[in-house]
Amino acid sequence: MATNTVKIPNPGASSEALRHHYDVSNEFFSLWLDPTRTYSSAFWEENEGFDALETAQMRKLDFHIEQARVKGAKRVLDIGCGWGSLLRRLVDVHGVETAVGITLNKAHAECILAWEHPKIEVHLESWTEHSPKTHYDGIISLEVFEHFAKLELSPEEKVAGYRTFFLRCHDWLKPGGWISLQTNVYENSQKEDFSQFFAEQVFPESDLARQSEIFQATDKLFEVVAFRNYRKHYVRTLKTWLKRLKANRSKAVYLVGEEIVARYEKYLSLSIIGFHSGTMNVSCITMQRLNNPRK
Repeated sequence: MATNTVKIPNPGASSEALRHHYDVSNEFFSLWLDPTRTYSSAFWEENEGFDALETAQMRKLDFHIEQARVKGAKRVLDIGCGWGSLLRRLVDVHGVETAVGITLNKAHAECILAWEHPKIEVHLESWTEHSPKTHYDGIISLEVFEHFAKLELSPEEKVAGYRTFFLRCHDWLKPGGWISLQTNVYENSQKEDFSQFFAEQVFPESDLARQSEIFQATDKLFEVVAFRNYRKHYVRTLKTWLKRLKANRSKAVYLVGEEIVARYEKYLSLSIIGFHSGTMNVSCITMQRLNNPRK
């Protein structure tokens, strides 16, 4: 395939910074995430309770698979694949021939490799390093875009970094291919509102995008076909996670210690406030590749 394979500097969080949050303990996350360890906002039906977390997560995965138009596809890329729940859903339920995940987290990659699933590939690398040999039918990325820009970047630098990401996606996709993106964004807030606790203790070297920055970065590369906000769904997801963590608190402290458990309780509690108040939002954007983008 004809694509730009030159490695570029990473404008976002380093693998070391991401390990600060994600490399705590697989067992710790299993205590409060759903059984598939899907670590992004679920999509809820109105009358569902806390015990419907896995159902709500599978609904979210199915939504993005539908939006990316990849049922029965040959090759699909999951950027920031986590513990692999989307990869399994693609091949086990939706008939995808090969699902490819990229991640900077070694523990996540090892978990996926341990399945020895013949239809799943995982690569321990950044999107800046990824160099596929054939095109993808579609791309899905769930709540990893937040790590694609450092907090100290100017708005212009952020958009330039995002633009480079979408240029890569454009190269990787077949003509007319689709992207389904889910990401947390600033809503009624400014960069200055991003607390020191989040910047240093939760997601170092990371900054949220504004919706307008994403649209700038995709201009003349992708047609935005659908755009939805789901912040109320994230409030329910976060409340469910916090409830499950508190219910398993003694086990969590045994695994990772009081300090880390308290940090995650604070992170989840502050996030609930942020999404409930509209300070932050979670945006889902469906885009189709423009085959002959104008300069």
